[in-house]
Amino acid sequence: MTDYVIRPFETMEQCHECVALQEDTWGHGFSERVAPAVLKVGRMLGGVSSGAYDADGRLVGFVFGLTGLRGGDVVHWSDMLAVRPEIRDAGLGRRLKAYQRDEVMALGVEHMYWTFDPLQSRNAHLNITRLGAVVREYQVDMYGQTDSPLHRGIGTDRFVALWQLPSDRVAGRLVDDPVCVFESSSVDEPSVGIALAASSDSTSYHPSPGSVELDLENDWVSVEIPSDVGTLMDEDLDLAQAWRIATRASLTHYMSLGYEVREFVRGDSVSRYLLTRIKEGES
Repeated sequence: MTDYVIRPFETMEQCHECVALQEDTWGHGFSERVAPAVLKVGRMLGGVSSGAYDADGRLVGFVFGLTGLRGGDVVHWSDMLAVRPEIRDAGLGRRLKAYQRDEVMALGVEHMYWTFDPLQSRNAHLNITRLGAVVREYQVDMYGQTDSPLHRGIGTDRFVALWQLPSDRVAGRLVDDPVCVFESSSVDEPSVGIALAASSDSTSYHPSPGSVELDLENDWVSVEIPSDVGTLMDEDLDLAQAWRIATRASLTHYMSLGYEVREFVRGDSVSRYLLTRIKEGES
């Protein structure tokens, strides 16, 4: 991978470059963009406002987050991360998160939070499989209706990722420690309850959601999602909305019963979340 340099935004010009990258990512005129002044002030108050630059000095990615109080604890909320499309899946997103982790752990912060769409398999793979985050919160339509083309038609339901920064799980997954990397064979498949699976009788080119099972008591529960919701939204918005309704129903139900999203298994057309009960004493 290219040896990108990650460094804080020091000048207002660099902050304006970050705003331009936000618009390239979420759409020009995106009303939820973080303004240059907030990028600058946030860093002054213990937040992270940093960019990744290539050998030519071009901004190719950034990460932004704020440090504050949640439930009486000092935590960091990672608000935005973006990488230019042509270099995605090359590990830069994980490098930006590792950089952010180092920055806030130096302040004594042990927990980081951020949100992502449960239907976005690329983000789920990064956040859960590669970074070792877990999910215990589901927010329905968290940001309301936005003007980003990425949100069109299916609302803004979000997982709240919990990154337990000092944990062996997180430290190990950041360096691909085989002891910490998830292997699907480590879960006894016959014992996994199927809360939501793709329907086998779909007449569409895209997978369709099957029925939602809400009476499972298994230690592990599986919830499937389409692996490419972006294309699905482009070609069959009604089906994408059906997936939102079904995944919302299954995920919110089992999380309300004390399950957390622990693992994610990425597939060609269908991927799946694996939820398990939160162990007693886990923070």
